[in-house]
Amino acid sequence: MARTETLAMILAGGQGSRLGVLTDKVAKPAVPFGGKYRIIDFALTNCTHSGVSTVGVLTQYQPLDLNTYISNGGPWDLDRNNGGVYVLPPYVSMQENKWYKGTANAIYHNISFIEKFDPKYVLILSGDHIYKMDYKKMIKSHKETNAAATIAVMPVPWEETSRFGIMNTDDDGKITEFQEKPTNPVSNQASMGIYIFDWKVLKEYLNLDEKNKGSSNDFGKNIIPNMLEKEEEIYAYRFQGYWKDVGTIHSLWEANMDIIASPPIFNLQDKDWKIYSKNPIQPPHYVSNDATITNSCVTEGCYIYGDVDHSVISDGVIVEKGARIKDSVIFPNARICEDAVLEKAIVGEGAVIGKGVQIGLESSEDNPYSSHLCTNEIVLINNNIKIEDGAKIYKNSMVRNYNTTGGVEV
Repeated sequence: MARTETLAMILAGGQGSRLGVLTDKVAKPAVPFGGKYRIIDFALTNCTHSGVSTVGVLTQYQPLDLNTYISNGGPWDLDRNNGGVYVLPPYVSMQENKWYKGTANAIYHNISFIEKFDPKYVLILSGDHIYKMDYKKMIKSHKETNAAATIAVMPVPWEETSRFGIMNTDDDGKITEFQEKPTNPVSNQASMGIYIFDWKVLKEYLNLDEKNKGSSNDFGKNIIPNMLEKEEEIYAYRFQGYWKDVGTIHSLWEANMDIIASPPIFNLQDKDWKIYSKNPIQPPHYVSNDATITNSCVTEGCYIYGDVDHSVISDGVIVEKGARIKDSVIFPNARICEDAVLEKAIVGEGAVIGKGVQIGLESSEDNPYSSHLCTNEIVLINNNIKIEDGAKIYKNSMVRNYNTTGGVEV
């Protein structure tokens, strides 16, 4: 195969357990976003716009939908004879099948794939973040500092630092200290999960890490600290722009709301950086005379007969007469029946919300649907279930299965 200067590896095998029922049967990167996208579209699109045309996508948990969605990479202009996109499932050895033990272990078991392209640099990406980034600029910074590794960073609120890898740098941007999800952070500069490595250096540390039986085989916990310990040159690349880790129900809802803010906090209308996705091939949406739509995104194939306010409506959704939707995200092919009222809800793919259902009522002490995963008054409805006519569902609820006797499993 032809040599490529920079090869990208997208880590897309995460379960995303904090997204609750949304990831029961699909990997987190395959979760819908923004009306017509999947989360993985953003990393793939960034690669395309950045001129990184050889991309490996490492899958693991519930890979079928993601594999089918990516297919040959055509929507992202990654269906190429030289390079292109490759879906890489967990490896199979002569002795046994094994799942990846950690992020570094996943790359280690694909060394042979990487070696086929003989890259100078390897770009490691997470497949579950929402952002637009020109990797060319980061690669340029990496070359200018002559670094062994470069890590994209951005400031996060101090109260959220325990969710991230946090680093301290000197005045030149050289990383002097790295803390993985610290309780007492040294700074609020968080790793975005975007790394550029000199391939020869990374390969050496992957091999060393794999020999350490006590290692977690993780970039943040092991590879980066080991490189710092051996005084490798690691620099921070300070990213300025929108970036969201949509690993929780609230952050996923919030990111969707960001695209319909006025003005949008995250702009999907940027003609110079279009987000590519697999076209669902739906007819134009239809809006009846009785319908009202305010500050919302409505995608192809929708039929709107009710009221939609400040919401994201995905393809193939039907909103019947008298239904009212506010501050909500409706995934593809859901149906909101007559006179249903929804507020701050995420409704899963193919779900049916029955007539007169009320979702988002003030919380009750006796709430059978209550879930610690649903915070900030958000309600989450599972994919492909029906909420029976007249049901009442309170804030901070997650409905996994609904039965006709009035109970739910959460």
